[in-house]
Amino acid sequence: GAGGRAGGLGGGPGGRPPSRRARAWRPDVAAAAAEGTAGTAVEQLGPPPARPPRPPAAAAVARGLRGAAGGRAACNLLPWARGEPGAAEPAACLEAATRAWRGLRERGEAVPLGPGVPALVANGFLALDVAANRLWVTPGEREPAVAPDFLPFVQLRPLSALSEAGESVLLLREGLLRRVRCLQLGTPAPGPAAAVAGPASASGLVTGSGRDCVLLQEDFLAHRGRPHVYLQRIQLNNPTERVAALQTVGPTAGPPPRAFTSTLEKVGDHQFLLYSGRSPPVATGLVHLVVVAAKKLVNRLQVAPKTQLDETVLWVVHVSGPVNPQVLKSKAAKELKVLQDLARKEMLELLEMPAAELLHDHQRLWAQLFSPGVEMKKIMDAHTPSGLTVNLTLYYMLSCSPAPLLSPNLSHRERDQMESTLNYEDHCFSGHATMHAENLWPGQLSSVQQILQLSDLWKLTLQKRGCKGLVKVGAPGILQGMVLSFGGLQFTENHLQFQADPDVLHNSYALHGIRYKNDHINLAVLVDTEGKPYLHVSVESRGQPIKIYACEAGCLDEPVELTSAPQGHVFSVMVTQPITPLLYISTDLTHLQDLRHTLHLKAILAHDEHMAQQDPGLPFLFWFSVASLITLFHLFLFKLIYNEYCGPGAKPFFRSKEDPSV
Repeated sequence: GAGGRAGGLGGGPGGRPPSRRARAWRPDVAAAAAEGTAGTAVEQLGPPPARPPRPPAAAAVARGLRGAAGGRAACNLLPWARGEPGAAEPAACLEAATRAWRGLRERGEAVPLGPGVPALVANGFLALDVAANRLWVTPGEREPAVAPDFLPFVQLRPLSALSEAGESVLLLREGLLRRVRCLQLGTPAPGPAAAVAGPASASGLVTGSGRDCVLLQEDFLAHRGRPHVYLQRIQLNNPTERVAALQTVGPTAGPPPRAFTSTLEKVGDHQFLLYSGRSPPVATGLVHLVVVAAKKLVNRLQVAPKTQLDETVLWVVHVSGPVNPQVLKSKAAKELKVLQDLARKEMLELLEMPAAELLHDHQRLWAQLFSPGVEMKKIMDAHTPSGLTVNLTLYYMLSCSPAPLLSPNLSHRERDQMESTLNYEDHCFSGHATMHAENLWPGQLSSVQQILQLSDLWKLTLQKRGCKGLVKVGAPGILQGMVLSFGGLQFTENHLQFQADPDVLHNSYALHGIRYKNDHINLAVLVDTEGKPYLHVSVESRGQPIKIYACEAGCLDEPVELTSAPQGHVFSVMVTQPITPLLYISTDLTHLQDLRHTLHLKAILAHDEHMAQQDPGLPFLFWFSVASLITLFHLFLFKLIYNEYCGPGAKPFFRSKEDPSV
């Protein structure tokens, strides 16, 4: 989306009416602004006036800004912070901070929060709703997620902020949610000055003091390589001449009655809080003991003029198995001690690591995990999911799936076993393609609970379609199964076959990173200038190169060796009778050569010939209507002739000689 602007509007001629009236400062409004909202919001805040309210024409007004989506915004001094005229309002700051996001949004790598885009960050064990400030924990593979009564993130409430603009975005390739807030600092102008219209007082602020904007950026993520860890990175850039102060609230237990108790742990130079409690009962009546270790943060963050703050807050969450409440008293102490020891040990390990290294490790693992995918190029019907829908679904399903293969504690034997499972896809994916399954690729998702239910549905679908091994591996296998299912790709004992429906090849899309043996295959369905579909295949070699061959439907032509050449290989779309796969890929050349003798086909047609046979021309209803109209016309004509010569009062055909008129 295009950037916007916000500024003070005077009461002179040509001034636009305010889009939102100024409001007096209230703690609840400041808290809501601190917690952030989906998309973009602009709030006008100010201390309670000592004099009667100013006329609306002189009130400061901020127009809503819808910036572009996602991307990185470093906390460097921006143009608005260097005193450029007319660029001091928070919306101008926000536009400058998010300007680089537009390209990421166009590439489908970033999505702004809004209706249908829940603010979820997760890693298969932890799931966090940033907008609602809620935490879910998945204790086991087949156990439902539990929601402890614990507010997981730190809320930042600016002190002496007069107005604020903010935007939140999901960065799909980095596996995190980024929230940018621009705060305008300053003191309110005296009453008489507010009534004077002009550039210096149009915003209701003393000249100079009202043009102080601070950039606050927060990153929220659940660490991909450490399933028990989530973190919040806080970057505050203060280019102004005054001290910027923010009050920190949380993390803490929910409202009374509180289910958690906290203790302060001191080990050497490190301090952190240890929360212990239990989750609400699940549907079976069982509860889970929960321990959360949280890095201690000061109650107020203060940043000196012309300086920056970079603080990372860490959390470690451990949860027990299901416990019957009747035996909770006898088991609670022992279970809690085990969980506390685990949380304490991991927290101390994290505190010894540089925060930047921890964040970089997460981004590297997430980028590695998200390398396969689906790219929508051209959509020709309403039932095919958009590129945004596909990318969001892949992101949410990866977020809800554990990735034991990425764990640093995995042994070499376990890693080799998972790698072999991931490279041997068995008969995944059997059945028709899921491209048009709207329940698997929903255009709207309203809540985190709906995302968790969608994750369960995807896992069940893949398991029932021959992908049990991939689901067992976790996130990499689930992503592989989703990509295979989208286009109708299936592995057999000797080859990989593309069995898409020939009737739906009018859509253009590409499937990236399909694991075959030790290589990655990219398959694209494209349409030429005449509207005829064709297939484009390329190979990315990983490790020692191996020979891979491919042939079109029926394999009548000699198989072609696929190479890693940049231009790839092009195959025509041929349709057999009866219908067989459109493309075969295998490392066994002899197997592909033998296929032509075992398919037993009646005919092989070009795609346009097949579509011509499938389309008999105009529909039956049209021809029935034409025939009915012709019949009705002739019946009407016959009736006219009959009434003329045979009806009442009709003249005879021949006149008698006795007729006096003769």
